[in-house]
Amino acid sequence: MTKIFALRTTANREEQVLEFVSSNAKKKNLNVYSLVRPHGMKGYIFIEAETKDDAENAYRGVPYARGLLPSPVAYQEIEHMLEQAKTQFNIKKNDIVEIISGPFKREKAKISRIDKQKEEVVVELLEAAVPIPITVKMDSVKVIRREGEEAVEEEDD
Repeated sequence: MTKIFALRTTANREEQVLEFVSSNAKKKNLNVYSLVRPHGMKGYIFIEAETKDDAENAYRGVPYARGLLPSPVAYQEIEHMLEQAKTQFNIKKNDIVEIISGPFKREKAKISRIDKQKEEVVVELLEAAVPIPITVKMDSVKVIRREGEEAVEEEDD
């Protein structure tokens, strides 16, 4: 059964603490399952971990981390601060996509890199004279063709 622990941080340093804690948890192979930085709540991040020891080891030595609150937090207490993330990672490298929002709307591009953490993809526009990498959010592209599949194009008579 996992528990949620509140970690006090220096105000406006929550993002940095979150990055360090995440890195520590991976390096030390700790049972830390999620980290949450709620919007509008300064000075705290939440750590979902197997034990209090796992949570403490994750932030040990992290600058701007001030310490855990003495007791775990009930999920119901922070539920209202969370929003369901709609993440679909059905995009693969070399997919041909259409950009569906932003200044390059309706342009076709090829996926050259995917950053799942930031939910961004790096694309190269197909119609550009010189391929320039452009970073866009994953939800602003839609896959129109996979690598190795035949394009579905209309024939002109």
